[in-house]
Amino acid sequence: MNTKQVFNNAKWIVGCKIAQSIIQLIIGMISARYLGPSNYGLINYAASILAFALPIMRLGFNATLVHEFVESPKKEGQILGTSLLLNILSSIVCILGVTTFVSIVNADEKTTILVCVLYSFSLIFSALEMIQYWFQYKLKSKYSSIVMLAAYVFVSLYKIFLLVTGKSVYWFALVNCFDYGIIAVSLLIIYFRIGKTRLSFSFSLAKAMLSKSKHYMLSGLMVVVFQTTDHIMLLNMIDEKENGYYTAAITSAGVVQFVYTAIIDSYRPLILSNKKENNENYARNVSSLYSIVLYLTLAQSVAFFILAKPIIQVLYGADYMASVPVLRILIWYLMFSFMGVIRNVWILAEQKQKYLWIINLSGAAFNVVLNYILIPYYGAGGAAFASFV
Repeated sequence: MNTKQVFNNAKWIVGCKIAQSIIQLIIGMISARYLGPSNYGLINYAASILAFALPIMRLGFNATLVHEFVESPKKEGQILGTSLLLNILSSIVCILGVTTFVSIVNADEKTTILVCVLYSFSLIFSALEMIQYWFQYKLKSKYSSIVMLAAYVFVSLYKIFLLVTGKSVYWFALVNCFDYGIIAVSLLIIYFRIGKTRLSFSFSLAKAMLSKSKHYMLSGLMVVVFQTTDHIMLLNMIDEKENGYYTAAITSAGVVQFVYTAIIDSYRPLILSNKKENNENYARNVSSLYSIVLYLTLAQSVAFFILAKPIIQVLYGADYMASVPVLRILIWYLMFSFMGVIRNVWILAEQKQKYLWIINLSGAAFNVVLNYILIPYYGAGGAAFASFV
């Protein structure tokens, strides 16, 4: 495994994601205008609720699977089979949890409850999608990237159908099910064609994997707290419209985040392999990854700060101009967010997972307190400032 393989792998991810991003921008801005700030905010409220369930459903395997493959390459089928079964079981538990939560918190809001429940069904397919980490480990992201792009094209055509036929917000809540479902089934089919080992389950391996991943599950939950609490608090402390403005800003800020994700995902197996082999390139590759992401996010932050108004105008229209000052604050959050993702790769390589919950719990608690203080006075702008701090 070398740097050339890393960049060959990354170019497939970035190339397909660029195409996907263009489609996402077009369909996203049309959907946002069709739904309006209120319904757009409602859909993203459901996404925020689901975000709390994702770290629990994933059981931390999204952070540790590549490391498991690197450490035990002869147990590929057993590792993958064990993780998939555990994730499917946890997804069912999470769907029940989401349903119970919204039924209590939004007891008198039938539309909100139904949208959240329909949205949560995507968790089952998201559990199966965990197979993508095998493709990352093998540096075969060409397959997963093409599949994800094809799935997104299909789902985008479906969204256009919903827009043309004037379907209700409930139909938009189900879109993720089709997206994740197509990806999960397609990747499983490809795995069975090119993979050399059968999938199997092991209780002893499950116990060992969970002992390593539990730190990332708790850490991931804390990350979600300071990424999504703002959406939930905005909707409950102000209204759906203010949440819609905030969502438009944060979506615009993250419009090219796939570039950073692709680079980090491609570097991850190389860094983990370097560490395992005590390779002298280990520290250099960690440093290179930090540098690449830091300079790219800084450049984006400056550009988006200057061009915030035309960006919101083009993507979302005049109804969302209140998102402009929010975007100018949020864009600086992006840099620190991806520094944290790289830190997690290093922590996994060094096996220092026990410190993660302390770091992320501190950030989550601080974010909630700031949101509680700032949102009543400054709305979406207050939530953006809390996230940045």
